[in-house]
Amino acid sequence: QVQLVESGGGLVQAGGSLRLSCAASGRTFRSDVMAWFRQAPGKEREFVVAVSWSGNTAYADSAQGRFTVSRDNAKNTVYLQMNSLKPEDTAVYYCAAGGRIYYRHDEYNYWGQGTQVTVSS
Repeated sequence: QVQLVESGGGLVQAGGSLRLSCAASGRTFRSDVMAWFRQAPGKEREFVVAVSWSGNTAYADSAQGRFTVSRDNAKNTVYLQMNSLKPEDTAVYYCAAGGRIYYRHDEYNYWGQGTQVTVSS
């Protein structure tokens, strides 16, 4: 089992920045692919970014150039730095763990509880 706990969400004005964290506990974190998804009200959960244990990354088009994912395997933590935030980035952001980089949310085995990000215009 892997337990994931997100933090760092909040309210920010358009153009601002936030840094989300996801702390993992349980079995070995190092080998997992870690991903961020988001879900806005009335919409499906969508892929944002994923990072493998070796540092390979995959970004959604909406995140490319504005968001940066990183992971600290020694701290069992993955980060999502979000810059130039837009109102359309408003969503609950979820951390997920899986065996490979997948773009579908149902491919991931473990999920955090989510953290709200609200971007005001």
